Amino acid sequence: MQKTKIETEDEMRPEYDLKSLQVRKVGAGRKGFGNFIHLEKDVYQMFPDSESVNEALRFLMRITKENQPTSLKTRKLA
Repeated sequence: MQKTKIETEDEMRPEYDLKSLQVRKVGAGRKGFGNFIHLEKDVYQMFPDSESVNEALRFLMRITKENQPTSLKTRKLA
């Protein structure tokens, strides 16, 4: 069976090279673009960027660690 070349008429500009496009995987197997966390509107207003969120969480981690009973401080968490 011989392939025939089909010519189509479209309004695509000649500078668009569709042969160089890659197929993007969809679903769970695709590569992610980073870690994204959804913030509620009220939280976002208080912490508008990742730097402020990280600073607040590190502060909370430090306070939590400092306020643990001594027996929990020495125990390693798995």
